[in-house]
Amino acid sequence: MTTTNLALMPDFMDPLHLIGSFGTWALVGILVVVFVESGVLFPILPGDSLLFVAGMLAAGTAAQGEAVTANFQLWQLLLFIPIAAILGGQVGYFIGRTIGTSMFKPDARVLKQKYLDEAHAFFEQRGPFAIVIARFVPIVRTLAPITAGAAQMRYAAFTFFNVLGALVWGVGLVLLGYWLGSFEIIQKLLEPIFILIVLASVAPMAWEWYKRRRAAKRAAEQAS
Repeated sequence: MTTTNLALMPDFMDPLHLIGSFGTWALVGILVVVFVESGVLFPILPGDSLLFVAGMLAAGTAAQGEAVTANFQLWQLLLFIPIAAILGGQVGYFIGRTIGTSMFKPDARVLKQKYLDEAHAFFEQRGPFAIVIARFVPIVRTLAPITAGAAQMRYAAFTFFNVLGALVWGVGLVLLGYWLGSFEIIQKLLEPIFILIVLASVAPMAWEWYKRRRAAKRAAEQAS
């Protein structure tokens, strides 16, 4: 296979490059990324595509010819990735619970006060299951545990849905990559698949943004 890199993607966002850079510490590196992205204030990491590629590598398929040799097995991914995701979410919750409200400010770049206000409405509309949904949305999956903690969501409820979301997200994407990695066509089309994963991940955010914009426009028209 020929080596291909996602030219428009920063190295730390390219899952193949990231895993390859970890070398013999590939499994540990993947777990650290999952832990951090699950609630520890660094939301820009390749969570979804990283798990998908890890599953492919566990199946013994090096996509697009990238010289990455997996030193981990499927059972290790299925066991340790959900654990790392759960722990990251729990840490994020306690960050939000202990200092979260002071972190949210009206003029902040990331932790805006409006996010906290919207979290209350979001949880009221969807209930605690919103924590599961957030797992599949980049940035949101990092901020959701912090927001839940700051919003004083019940710890028992958060823990249950955090565990459920981590299992569905971590196990599901790894198994999807492991299964699809056995098809040669998937290996050849990995770059478009990455793009589809990103688009599918940000679609809920784009839809929520569109709804808020439409509601604000409607309110402005009614006020005029």
